[in-house]
Amino acid sequence: MDKEFVTHSPEETIAAGRRFAARLEAGDVVCLAGGLGAGKTHLVKGIAAGLAIDPDRVQSPTYTLIHEYEGEGGLVLYHFDCYRMSSPQEAREIGAEEYFYGEGICVIEWPERIAALIPPEALWISITAPDKKTRKFVTGKKSL
Repeated sequence: MDKEFVTHSPEETIAAGRRFAARLEAGDVVCLAGGLGAGKTHLVKGIAAGLAIDPDRVQSPTYTLIHEYEGEGGLVLYHFDCYRMSSPQEAREIGAEEYFYGEGICVIEWPERIAALIPPEALWISITAPDKKTRKFVTGKKSL
């Protein structure tokens, strides 16, 4: 069953990410689908905070494709940004599949660009921006 939630500011989105992180465990893959400025990176900042990672360290990895952040307990957050990828082959070349089936938590922005590589058990979160401040999040087990 899908779950929906709404936030009304970047701070609320970060707080929602923090709460969401409590549900995550090693090996989880979370896909964030939404347009530019939808709030994907703010949600990742919250997830990081929930994993005892300084959210101020989290930036969109658009130019590096992946950032790795280690939490206080040793759990690693792998933050992917596939916006500039033109094919799943590019993700294969950086070893994305090894991350997806590893012991960290993977959060992927623009996952639709590499959908063929995403594990079937991944959680997808569709993010829309009905207006400048409001963000609507819909979670599910399949591509939304």
